[in-house]
Amino acid sequence: MTPVATSPAAPGARFSDTRRRALLRTARDVADDLAADAITRDQAGKPPIDETTRLREAGLPAALNPPSSGRGTDWRTGCAVIREIAAADSSIGDLLARHYVHAWSGRFYGTHHQAAGLEEESVRERWLWTGAIRSPAPDDDMEGPDLTLRPRTTGYVLNGCRSVDTSVTVADQIVVDAVCAVTGDVLVVRIPPGARGVTIEPAHDRLGQRVAGAGEVVFDRVAVPPGQVLGRRPHDEESTAPFTALAEPALRLALCHVGLGIAEGALTEARDLSRGGRAYRPAAADPDLLLTYGELASAAQTATAVVDRATEVMAQALGAGAQLDAEEPAGVAALVATAETVTAKAALHITARVLELADAPGLDRFWRNARVLTAHRPVAHRLRSIGEHYLNGSHRAVAAAFH
Repeated sequence: MTPVATSPAAPGARFSDTRRRALLRTARDVADDLAADAITRDQAGKPPIDETTRLREAGLPAALNPPSSGRGTDWRTGCAVIREIAAADSSIGDLLARHYVHAWSGRFYGTHHQAAGLEEESVRERWLWTGAIRSPAPDDDMEGPDLTLRPRTTGYVLNGCRSVDTSVTVADQIVVDAVCAVTGDVLVVRIPPGARGVTIEPAHDRLGQRVAGAGEVVFDRVAVPPGQVLGRRPHDEESTAPFTALAEPALRLALCHVGLGIAEGALTEARDLSRGGRAYRPAAADPDLLLTYGELASAAQTATAVVDRATEVMAQALGAGAQLDAEEPAGVAALVATAETVTAKAALHITARVLELADAPGLDRFWRNARVLTAHRPVAHRLRSIGEHYLNGSHRAVAAAFH
């Protein structure tokens, strides 16, 4: 497996095309490696220590950083890498998706100068990112903060606990938001898991995404120096800067690519089993089986088209940076909510139906993974928000779709 280069081989567009092809080749190599023992690792359900070693050796965490001169990866390519890995092992695709989006945190919440320095360090040190940042919600005050920051002479002290969906035991940076106990501001901070006062409890016996490394992180009087404060997370969507408003939709869209990877992986594995004679019915002799595969392949292609459109629009919005128009994030978020809805439906449908098509141990992991990935995002809630945005152009409705 050849690690992907993190410095340019040629200037301009030629380098970009060359590096994209090299990165996708590396992703395919890693995916093939992960697929070889995916069932065994899913059954073991251990923290992804070995898996992240494979990713680091291939250079993927360093490559999947925001694009800049001579480093990082553009949004379209990053999502393509995530989908490729997710088709082989959706737990690791999930891990990479969250890493990639949280690596953008300096741009979403901080200043341009701060983000540039942070990203340079992230690539140099090959950091693996994870985190859990909550969207602004009207009931924040009613529930009370789960994480609080108390100012001190140099920086803050962080207390509380937060569930994190991936790589809590193997990440280099955990990004969370916490409420300042004095000012009430919501600040986004990055915490090295090895910092004093950080305790991690890995999740055990998950239904799916068992190798993603989920768990709970407890912060007990953790020192947060000023350099680890990335910026403010606004209290509500009205006060959110346009570029900051892309943070949550970007994460959801990256996870759509994980969902697509699950659907594609399930369909490919079932197809290979059918070709190998392990289907319940011989494909060549059963037109109903051919009809079913046609339906499932069409469902996957439909979801792909919707997600690819949202990916293109998101890439353009991210490329606009500080020049992003104030009205654009709502349209981007509406497309992402649509992509999330279509992908969730397709992934759950495809992964359930393939169990009727072929007989093989481990095929059920695709449905379990899709179920866990989509479980906490009610489709009806998103559809109402999309409908209100379509009818009334409501920005609030789109923001509500991500709560």
